[in-house]
This record gives sequence, C-alpha cells and structure tokens, in this order.
Amino acid sequence: MVPVQQVWPEEFARRYRERGYWQGETFGGFLRQRARQLPDRVAVVGGGDRWTYAELDLLADRVAAGLLAAGLEAGDRVVVQLPNVAAFFPLVFGMFRAGILPVFALPAHRQTEIVHLAQRSEACAYVIAERQDGFDYRTLARTVLAEVPAIRRVVVVGEPGDLPGAISFAELAATTPGAPLPEPSPSAVAFMQISGGSTGLSKLIPRTHDDYIYSFRASAEICQLDPNSVYLTVLPVAHNFPMSSPGVFGVLHAGGRVVLSPSPSPDVAFPLIEQERVTITGMVPPLALLWLQAAASRTADLSSLKLLQVGGAKLAPEIARRIGPTLGVRLQQVFGMAEGLVNYTRHDDPDELVINTQGRPISPDDEVLVVDDQGRPVPDGEPGHLLTRGPYTIRGYHNDPGANARAFTEDGFYRTGDIVRRLPSGHLEVQGRATDHINRAGEKISAEEIEDHLLAHPDVFDAAVVSVPDEYLGERSCAFIIPNGRQPRAVEIKAWIRSRGLAEFKVPDQVVFVGEFTATAVGKISRRELRAILRQRLAEADR
Repeated sequence: MVPVQQVWPEEFARRYRERGYWQGETFGGFLRQRARQLPDRVAVVGGGDRWTYAELDLLADRVAAGLLAAGLEAGDRVVVQLPNVAAFFPLVFGMFRAGILPVFALPAHRQTEIVHLAQRSEACAYVIAERQDGFDYRTLARTVLAEVPAIRRVVVVGEPGDLPGAISFAELAATTPGAPLPEPSPSAVAFMQISGGSTGLSKLIPRTHDDYIYSFRASAEICQLDPNSVYLTVLPVAHNFPMSSPGVFGVLHAGGRVVLSPSPSPDVAFPLIEQERVTITGMVPPLALLWLQAAASRTADLSSLKLLQVGGAKLAPEIARRIGPTLGVRLQQVFGMAEGLVNYTRHDDPDELVINTQGRPISPDDEVLVVDDQGRPVPDGEPGHLLTRGPYTIRGYHNDPGANARAFTEDGFYRTGDIVRRLPSGHLEVQGRATDHINRAGEKISAEEIEDHLLAHPDVFDAAVVSVPDEYLGERSCAFIIPNGRQPRAVEIKAWIRSRGLAEFKVPDQVVFVGEFTATAVGKISRRELRAILRQRLAEADR
C-alpha cells in the first residue's frame, strides 16, 4: 500500500507554524474541545436527527471503536459516498479519531468514478446511504465489490440488506467506546478529496489536519462566525466548498450549528431557513438564480439569513447585483479549489468589488502569481495564468507523479489552470479556464474523459468535447461527433454515456454531428487546438 503523505519543505512548514497558521489542532481534538465548552449546544441537524456537541463527540468515539472492531486499522482508506445526512459527521469524525482516512466521493458518482477512487486510493471499505432520490446505493455497492475485491467492509446508513461484509451505521453508533485512542499527528493526512481533473479521472488530494483546519478556521474568521452562526448545507456536504469555506467544519470549529438540507430546492431550503434561523449558506450560481426566481413567491421568513456565499463557478455581475436587494442578504463571492487557495470578498469591500470580483486570498502567506504563456509575470489588470502556493495549498497529488509534474512548478507553485485578472487591491477576477476542463455549475468535467467514452461507441468515428458559455450553468458541455457510418441520434449518445456508469453531470448537454473537424485535423493539430476551433465555430453559429 502506497503511504499517503503531504509534505511541505521544512522552511515553509516552520514559517507556517511560527506565524500561527498551523496550531497543532486535529479534527478529533477540536470536536472534543467544543464538546467540553458547549456540551448542550446543538451541533448538527438533519433528517430528523438533532445532536448536541456532547452527543456528536460520543457518537464519534463509538464509530471509531466500531470501525476498529470491524477490522479496520489506522491508515486504512475508506470511500465515503453520502448525501446530506447527519450520520456523515459521526462517521467521518470517528474515522479521524481512529486514524482512518475518508476518501470523499459525491452522491452523483456512479460505478466508473467509485471504482476508480477505490482502486487509486487502495480503499478497503465503502460508506453509503441505503438510497437517495430513488437511487439504491446498495446496488452500486454490489458492483463496486465485484470490481474491487480489496473492499471488505461496507457501512450503510440505513438497512444493509444482503451486502457482503456490510454493517449499519446504527450498529457502529451502538458500540461501546474502549480506551482513548492516540491522537494523530497534526501534520498527518486526515483525508483525501478528489480533484476535478483536467485530464482523465479524478486525482486524489491529501489534506493534513494542520493545513485544512487552518483554511476553515481562517475562513470562519473572515465570515465572522461565532456560536450563534447557523449554516445551511444545500450543496453536497463532501464538496470542498460546503466543507471548508467556511462550510460545515468552519461552523463546527466556531461552535455554531450545521443544518443539512436534503435538497437545494427553495421549496425545501426556505422553510429550513425559517425553522432553524439560518444565518449563512453557500451555493453555486445556477442555484442562486433559482433562489432569486423563487424569492418573489416565497412565504417563508428569510430574515435571519445574513450572508449568502456564491462560488464553484463565476457569478455573472448582473445576477450578483440582484442578490442583496432580492433576498435581503450580503453577497460574498468565493473562488477556490480543492487543492488549496481560497479567495473571498470581504464584509467591508465596496459593492463593486463584491459584484465584479471573486475575492482575495485568505492568508497573508498565500503567494499568488499571474503569468503569461511563457511563465512571465503580467502587470495587474492583465489576464494571465494563476499559480499559487501557501499554508493550505498542497504540494502534490497522491501517487500520481505524472500529474504532479504537470500541475506543480519545481519551486512548489500549483498551476491552477485558471485565467484571472488581478486588481491592485489583490482581488481576482476569474476570466475562464486555460485547460479543457469544463466547469458545469461547479462540477468539474474532463473533456478527455468524456471523449474516451464516446470513442467506445460503435457509431462514433471521432469526438471532441468542448465547453460553451451558459448564462445559467456557467458552462455547458457540447460533444462534436464524426459518425462512423450510421449517424446515431443525440439521445442515443447521451444514453451511451449514462450506460458507462458516469455521473449524470458528465452527460453532454448538447450533441453536434459533423462530417469532419478540419481539413487537416487528424494528427496535424493538438486536441486542445481542435477543441478551441470547434468552440469558436459554435460561438459563431450562436450569434
């Protein structure tokens, strides 16, 4: 098994500790501290569960003991694929306590993605819900178990049924805790997230206790959180944005309350805001637009909501201008990545900066470079490639030397793949992506991955997938296809992608059939250049 590590050069690690960014905290440690300080304050609400900090702390101990009794060990990796359910928290905090590493997947992921994550992480267990929105995750688990024999345990929130090696969350939560477990090192990896990935399937991002806790502790300070803060989780809880910007972990660190919404729909979320007196929530631009449309006919009282964060994809200024007046909240734009750097507009920023920029970095030690194609710095106000390093930006993916060579400079800067314009104030204005990485409503899609699946279709000779600007989604995907003889229908192409076991958001939004790409395309230009040509052709056709 390949060890999971994330190591900063010693001179940087020493600096981050000396400046107070890394304070030696661990996930299990800070939860224990909050349980002692605020034992009776409600920490998590969701799906009929309502747990105080003391109850959550005890449940985490029980889960840790239950996982170890089930045969898992410190250092094991576990794929966690859960919707917005309260059990997410005792499960992952229990893993943190036991030194077991969660590998966070999304509810929308299907066979292809889960098998890849399990194999790449060398996972030995898989955590699922029984079902959600009509989808039975136990059926998916059977497929995963058949393809990944190393998985010997499945934990189910609900009824396990006849799944081999399955145990229910209820069983874990009933385990009697044993002796206190040794506290992990703050510099140890706590979990792994997934990268959107500009090529192929997702890469794995190891995050340490030190670096990740700093990111959400500092975020909570920027967002002025305190024990009276109530955060509504409308996006999938395992996304980096709702986990740490400041997200659920930032709110728990501040002693506030996390409320889990099973759906982002205004019909579900608005009553929760009134009922729980929610003060802050975060969402992607399409959802913000949906909430704006629903606001006119709302009956719920939203007056407790003070801060509405929008991130994951660029928010159009014309929509940004409407959020405050329509919803009666302060808008905060958020721009970041699971690999590290996060930017926020601030409470005291002028409205024009809040409306037109995606904020400035969390930390004084977030180093930001904006460079041209040759790697030379560009003046403020000019667009360029965004590179960054800092106290919570990783120095490498897990077990992926090829990706590391592409994504990181020799001196440790991460190449984000974003084109930005930096203002003299330090605020960044996102211009788009430099790679063929489609950002569809905050979900990152690799053009290359979808092309590979399209090329497996017997009626597809060649395929190129491109991003297209979209007012609602930010970007949508369009598949250009050269048929191999018979021209299939667009619905057949979409059904094919679904049949390949991919998440629904990866199905092309648009399919265009063409006779050829360019007169000299095959073998004469790069796929990136080809996609740029096709993207331009589509833009001209839409005018």
